[in-house]
Amino acid sequence: MATWKELESAEPGFAARARALLDAHKHKTIATLRADGSPRISGIEVQFVGDDLTFGSMPDARKGDDLRRDPRFALHSASVDPPEDHASWAGDAKVAGRAVPAGSVEGPGSGDLFRADVREVVITGLNADATLLVVESWTPERGLRRVERE
Repeated sequence: MATWKELESAEPGFAARARALLDAHKHKTIATLRADGSPRISGIEVQFVGDDLTFGSMPDARKGDDLRRDPRFALHSASVDPPEDHASWAGDAKVAGRAVPAGSVEGPGSGDLFRADVREVVITGLNADATLLVVESWTPERGLRRVERE
């Protein structure tokens, strides 16, 4: 696992593009695991604070309970439909890892704060001609990989 800062140090351009996709819209989607092991999808907001990607959970929220019980998560940037020309579609970003308790949420709302212990970051988009799907993924063990698909 890695911090967001470690990703930025290893692959600064890739990290900047992933962060831009995550910052482009306020609302994202997070998947957690229920007590019975089935998946739960919840809306969420994330922030980059210092070296970390962070997110919170309101008091008594199911996603917070899920993360305290089993810290594995998958986070997805907002999904937007590609424009007509497809070539200008920015794509989307995904982050998978473990949620590490990081204290309480600061500010007007209350709740639990988590920081992401990053296992994988993926950017999915199109090539310059919008003829191929491009999947770029990074893990701390493997580094950056790019796959193009028709």
